[in-house]
Amino acid sequence: MELNAANTAWILTSTALVLFMTLPGLALFYGGLVRSKNVLSVLMQCFAITAVVSMLWMACGYSLAFTNGGSANALIGGFDAAFLAHLQEGTIWATGNIPESAFVLYQMTFAIITPALVIGAFAERMRFSAMLLFSSLWLLAVYVPVCHWVWGGGWLASMGAMDFAGGIVVHITAGIAALVCALVVGPRKGFQQQAMMPHNLTMTVTGAGMLWVGWFGFNGGSALGANGDAGMAMLATHLSAAAGAATWSAIEWLRHGKPSVLGIVTGMVAGLGTITPASGFVGPLGALLIGITAGIVCFFMTMTVKHVWKIDDSLDVFPVHGIGGIIGTLLTGLFASTGIGVFSGQGFLNAAITSVDQQLLVQLVAALATIVFTTVATWALLKLVNLVTPLRVSAEEETEGLDIIDHDERGYVL
Repeated sequence: MELNAANTAWILTSTALVLFMTLPGLALFYGGLVRSKNVLSVLMQCFAITAVVSMLWMACGYSLAFTNGGSANALIGGFDAAFLAHLQEGTIWATGNIPESAFVLYQMTFAIITPALVIGAFAERMRFSAMLLFSSLWLLAVYVPVCHWVWGGGWLASMGAMDFAGGIVVHITAGIAALVCALVVGPRKGFQQQAMMPHNLTMTVTGAGMLWVGWFGFNGGSALGANGDAGMAMLATHLSAAAGAATWSAIEWLRHGKPSVLGIVTGMVAGLGTITPASGFVGPLGALLIGITAGIVCFFMTMTVKHVWKIDDSLDVFPVHGIGGIIGTLLTGLFASTGIGVFSGQGFLNAAITSVDQQLLVQLVAALATIVFTTVATWALLKLVNLVTPLRVSAEEETEGLDIIDHDERGYVL
């Protein structure tokens, strides 16, 4: 194929937007949510993951995710593109009309943000060395195989699983890993005994705004071209984010008398994460309903995890991203249908699937398989890392804060 300049320009722009989501978007969003003695540790973790994952993606991550694995292709790719040794300036991506270098880089930004999302579950208590080793191993053992299953021609792709921009690949894997991490690492010292309020909501809202803007590259760029799919994905993304933010705020307003700033930005993220798998497959009204559903379900799930289950998922990664990813994956099978009137979407990917029931079953299998695999693999990796280096700092070090303990620096000198 010949290079398409418009598509190339859009993918290059989308790549920058997705990296903008991690640095600085997610870093600031998470950084504002922790206590002041841990703000630098969160920013450092996002930066370090970006650096290390980029090199791992070049070494073997991209190859294992997106090349043919021969007889094992249903489960994992091969090493044909290891270290990107095959890549030349004029190499065109095999199934499109953009440079393969642009496709490699675009997918790299997804590989970066996924383990970065997980750090919110164990913020303020995991050692930096343990975090770095775990994130590196998790990328190769969890993210890369699931990415291949869905986007690299693996077994879920063969079934007709629909995941436009990462509801399964990014949000379910990150959310389930977050839950496992919170359980294995244990709660922060003083959890449910003392207030652990965000130290800088101004920083959090700034990061949230960057996430909202950057998500246009996350979902719109997944069309891999400047076309109608990209336009509809961006419209659906925006509507779902708006609906999620408004719904979460409305619930708080009704329950507590006042809507919170933290609530509106959390609802926005819930709407964004939930629409991600469906964004290029559904219409505007479907997106609106998905956003409203995200605001309701993720709100009550957040309350349940903290106050009923008493699990210290510090920054609510599981109830927002994990549950949102699951809901979005299932609702994709409903609202992608062309037979539901004004709520109709663009249709199913697999021509052999002719009904909502069939597609919903495929979506359910994809979600359950990802949940089980991620749970087992994440637990095993945490136990392995703990043999090399303790997962969490001591109680005294946790009291002092990770900024000083891990980096000998302070976020604020007043």
